[in-house]
Formats: sequence, C-alpha cells, structure tokens
Amino acid sequence: MLQVCLNGTRSRDEGRHIPVTPAELAAEAVRAVEAGAEDLHLHPRGADGLDSLEPGAIAGAVDAVRATVPGGVRVGVTTGAWAVPDPERRVELIRSWTVLPDHASVNWHEEGAGAVAEALLERGIGVEAGVWSGTGGARRFRAWPSAHRVLRVLAEVTDTEPATAAATATTLLRELGDDLAAPLLLHGEDDGAWPVLRVAAGLGLDTRIGLEDVLTLPDGSPAKDNAHLVRAARGILDGRRGDGSGRTRE
Repeated sequence: MLQVCLNGTRSRDEGRHIPVTPAELAAEAVRAVEAGAEDLHLHPRGADGLDSLEPGAIAGAVDAVRATVPGGVRVGVTTGAWAVPDPERRVELIRSWTVLPDHASVNWHEEGAGAVAEALLERGIGVEAGVWSGTGGARRFRAWPSAHRVLRVLAEVTDTEPATAAATATTLLRELGDDLAAPLLLHGEDDGAWPVLRVAAGLGLDTRIGLEDVLTLPDGSPAKDNAHLVRAARGILDGRRGDGSGRTRE
C-alpha cells in the first residue's frame, strides 16, 4: 500500500505547492490518487495556517478531500502534539469531532499517546501508531495493552542522511520486532525518504511519500506536487514487485 502525505507542517515558504486550505488539499488528493496513491494522510490547518485539531478544521479538510476521491480511499489526519501540546486537551478535541476521519496518527514518543489512541478507538477511528527512530517509541508502543488494536504501525525514520537512513530503518524494524499484530508502514523524510522507501520496497512493506516527507524526486530535482512524488514512488514499488532479489525490473 502506498500512502500519500499531502502537506505535514510545511509552510508555503518551503514550497509553493504545499496545500494548506481544504480546497487545495482536495485538489492535491485527487491528483495523487490518480497517480497511484491508495491512502491519504493530511494535516488540517486553522485560520492561522497552522496544524489544528479543532472540529471545524478537521471537518473542513476531511469533507473536502472525501468529496474528490473514490470512496475506497481512506482519509487520515494527524494528532501531533505540536498542534496541541496538552494530551488531555487533544483527547477532548477528538471527542468533539463532528466529522470522523478513517484513521489518525499518534506519535508514541509523545506524552499521553495511549490516552489519545484510546480516544480515537472509542470513536471508531483507526489508529496509526507513529514510532520514530531514535526515541523510546518502539518500547512504549509494544508495552501498550491495546497495541493489537491499531490499524497500522508507522515506522518513521528521522535520520535524513542518505548514507545511513537505510541502516537506521533496519534498526527501527528490529526494535519493533517481527511479531507485530498490525501491518507495518515504513517511511523516511527529507534526504532519507527515498533510501528508506527503497528498503520498504525491497521488504514488501507498505510505505508513503508526499510533500510532508520530501520535496525532491529521487534524482534530487524539485517535485512539482504530490502526484509527481507518487508517480516516482509507484515506479520504484512496481519495479521491485515480484522480484525476491530486490533488483529493479527493466
């Protein structure tokens, strides 16, 4: 499965194609799905342009995106602590959402991750357990009694060095173990994004790409939009499919 992460916390200063408004997210979503994305992750924004967990921001973004993509494409959001540092307030906001996304990510190194995840599960929202490299997230997630209930685990490699990101991904996978009850999605960021995506491709794991994670194509040239990144990722994934050696098919 290839997920597209449409915007993240990036601002227009980082790229003029970063979608911010619901209409922009919807337009990017439909193009990314047409390019081969199968699942969507987005960061709804408030009036100030910053990430928001307020009911109006969630509803506006999720409704707009759902109106443009096929019904089978799931739409997810973030619950990152940078948007709302107080975990109790995050739980309150989740319980007040009037439009429910299909899934939401919860970063396991953040305070209150278990409570935030439980609030999502109570509402029938799938949990993407975000486990970052270089943190205690893997240990904390494995110790959570409801770990078997998550939709998937997002193994997030924060090492942005191209020469070491793949090895960091291998270490993170080892920390998570091979007995997870949920599917695993492996991805990287910035200059480490493409090396980690290739690791995921070689292992047959779900992965993601998008302007949240990286602004450039594998050759280092700027990506025009999310669809541009998705097409490049799709080529790598399809090229490796069915080849146990990991070699790209011609």
